[in-house]
Amino acid sequence: MKAIIWTAYGPPEVLELRDVKKPEPAEGEVLIRVRATTVTAGDCEMRSLQFPALLRLAMRLWVGLLRPREMTIPGTEFAGEVEAVGEGATLFKAGDRVFGSAGMHLGAYAEYICLPERGSIAPLPTSMSFEDAAAVPFGGRDALHFLRKGHLERGQRILIIGAGGSIGTFAVQLAKYFGAKVTAVDSTEKLNMLRELGADHVVDYTTGGEACGDGSYDVIFDVVGRTGQLRCLQDLEEHGVYLLANPGLFQSLRGVWTSLISSRRVVAQTAEGTKEELLFLKELAEAGVLHSVIDRRYPLEQIQEAHRYVETGRKKGNLIISVA
Repeated sequence: MKAIIWTAYGPPEVLELRDVKKPEPAEGEVLIRVRATTVTAGDCEMRSLQFPALLRLAMRLWVGLLRPREMTIPGTEFAGEVEAVGEGATLFKAGDRVFGSAGMHLGAYAEYICLPERGSIAPLPTSMSFEDAAAVPFGGRDALHFLRKGHLERGQRILIIGAGGSIGTFAVQLAKYFGAKVTAVDSTEKLNMLRELGADHVVDYTTGGEACGDGSYDVIFDVVGRTGQLRCLQDLEEHGVYLLANPGLFQSLRGVWTSLISSRRVVAQTAEGTKEELLFLKELAEAGVLHSVIDRRYPLEQIQEAHRYVETGRKKGNLIISVA
């Protein structure tokens, strides 16, 4: 089968297309024919190890100290069809259309992947194509995870910083579903798209707009994590919640301190999606509430070019890799 092999930590050129042995499902596993996967900013950060020091060390211990272990295939999100099931696997059968996340197992940048059937795999939403569904497991589940941590309620005001990417576009839609009033912050070329997703107000940080919005908020969801945290906290209501995705060590410590000395609460963590969240998002997609925003599509052979584009920061929503 064709697969992308991760040969070193570094620029997109470390990703190489090769022919490798097709996997076979072990006990309790399913073999999935991957039809679509994605490239996210997180994938690019993982490829080059552009993480805070502690997380970078953890990644090296997991994937390989000096370079990724031999024949490591990156990629996490996928959508496709079950081709075969291992002994004892009963939840899915050959021919089932599914989507999900490989998590730290990785391996989605390939024509086939084997995963535990009780992992993060769910039936494909009936309303979605493979490409649309492949975009949901990372951005959708991260957005849902953090909004639930923020206990977002109907009528509250939420500020979403970095609203135009994989997580942010789902966060806007979910926040509107929960009944919140949404202010979305991103660059000029993404503002019309954010309005179409339902944002009540948009802020352009590239033309002098205030990156922390223009008012007082019950919840602030900082997707990018590069905004001045202390400055934005000033726009948070008493007893408000500041949600910070993928924080550095200093940001996490500062968040703990803020939560201790004030009535404001800071949630600074890396999300780990659950199957329940995936099924919830499936239901919303089938109800017409949730849609995937897709910017560009690339074939698997152009994975390097896809990674280069994501690193420009211009991606609107999601970038899809069509595997077959």
